[in-house]
Amino acid sequence: MAKITKEQIVESVPQKGFFGHPKGLFTLFFTEFWERFSYYGMRAILLFYMYYEVTKGGLGISETTALSIMSIYGALVYMSGIIGGWLADRLFGTSKAVFYGGVLIMLGHIVLAMPGGATALFISMGLIVLGTGLLKPNVSSIVGDMYSQDDIRRDSGFSIFYMGINMGGFLAPLIVGTIGLKYNFHLGFSIAAIGMFFGLVMFVLTKKSSLGLAGTQIANPLSPTERKRFMLITLAAIVILGILIFISIPRGWLTFDSFIALVGILGFVIPFSYFFVMYRSDKTTSDEKSRIIAYIPLFLASVMFWAIAEQGSTILALYADKRTNLDAFGFHISPAWFQSLNPLFIIVLAPVFAWLWIRMGKRQPTIPQKFSFGILFAGLSFIVILLPAYFGGANTLVNPLWLVLSIFIAVLGELCLSPVGLSATTKLAPAAFYAQTMSLWFLSNAAAQALNAQLVKFYSVETEMMYFGIIGGVAIVLSLILFAISPIILKYMKGIH
Repeated sequence: MAKITKEQIVESVPQKGFFGHPKGLFTLFFTEFWERFSYYGMRAILLFYMYYEVTKGGLGISETTALSIMSIYGALVYMSGIIGGWLADRLFGTSKAVFYGGVLIMLGHIVLAMPGGATALFISMGLIVLGTGLLKPNVSSIVGDMYSQDDIRRDSGFSIFYMGINMGGFLAPLIVGTIGLKYNFHLGFSIAAIGMFFGLVMFVLTKKSSLGLAGTQIANPLSPTERKRFMLITLAAIVILGILIFISIPRGWLTFDSFIALVGILGFVIPFSYFFVMYRSDKTTSDEKSRIIAYIPLFLASVMFWAIAEQGSTILALYADKRTNLDAFGFHISPAWFQSLNPLFIIVLAPVFAWLWIRMGKRQPTIPQKFSFGILFAGLSFIVILLPAYFGGANTLVNPLWLVLSIFIAVLGELCLSPVGLSATTKLAPAAFYAQTMSLWFLSNAAAQALNAQLVKFYSVETEMMYFGIIGGVAIVLSLILFAISPIILKYMKGIH
């Protein structure tokens, strides 16, 4: 089968039909909308489900353990993207990866909807980890497939796509969070399963007419011999892993703490192994190698940003439940609702940022400069949330507007970094590692949450100010360093601005 060129893929996609963007953006927008509805709906109540008492429908796990589980779960969800990217690049293409991933995610939510205790919780987590690894990076790669390399609509298109993600993320905590906390956790999880089902239906019904060849190309397919070897290695790895778990758990070698430490190490070892492999590959051109070097500081900046932003579902969720006055405005506020603020602000501001980048044209900040603004705002969001304890003490309930302000500032940083990072990844990716590089982008989130699994242990009411102050201060310093070296990074990007 003859290899399809990037130009042929772009030509096969109807280029008008969704707010001046390719028609396929509609398909991917709503597929990701429903996938994020299911994920953020589940995530809005998962922490509470773990640490609430059994009499309240929870599992009765300690708060510190529940925080670490949430962080490790988030790390594994994004870490699995490297497997999904590899499978798409070598076995079945990004379009099939999105479909298979959606099926696994839906099954994971169905398991969680059943009252099976901790066993069902961990089975569900395993299914969702694998499913998100297949779907999440590959749906973003298909967005990049629809645009030519020099199409000025690309950053704007990713911003619109990002808005679809956050529309699902906005509605989910309001619906799933309310039902899960007010009525029954398992009923809330079942609504998340229904959301993923809608996403699958949307993708299957519209992809043929709107995506053309986007997502169908296997970038670097396995030969028949390589495919056979892959199946044998995979089977052997599963058997060996099962034996190791069977031996190590009874002997006390594999504990929760040791597993957290292992994931933390893998969170950084895996991405930098991929950087090394891509850089050393004969399939990577000299310009592509230069762009890989430029990508490394952007990756590290992303880790710093997500280390703060992803605490919205852990530390800030706990802060909303335990430290915030939830009856401040004459009615009771569900702590899950605060997780709708991030996507709500993005829905409002994403079109503004998309318009701003197009309006500024060639005068807009460079990619490294946008990243520096991103981690600057993230750092400031943590500085803001330490102020209530500074002014009022650690033992008083906090006005919810402080939490709202902190989340708002973090969103300003997210819009400077996250959609721009998605777009930059599709531009800087070596051709032979296209989907895997998108997975590498999501590994920055995995590394951040693996780091958080250790950091959250240091949070308490007594250490609150120091916790937020140190992490926020480090982010601000790194933002200034990144801004200063932006011209150097730009040179290594070889014409990508």
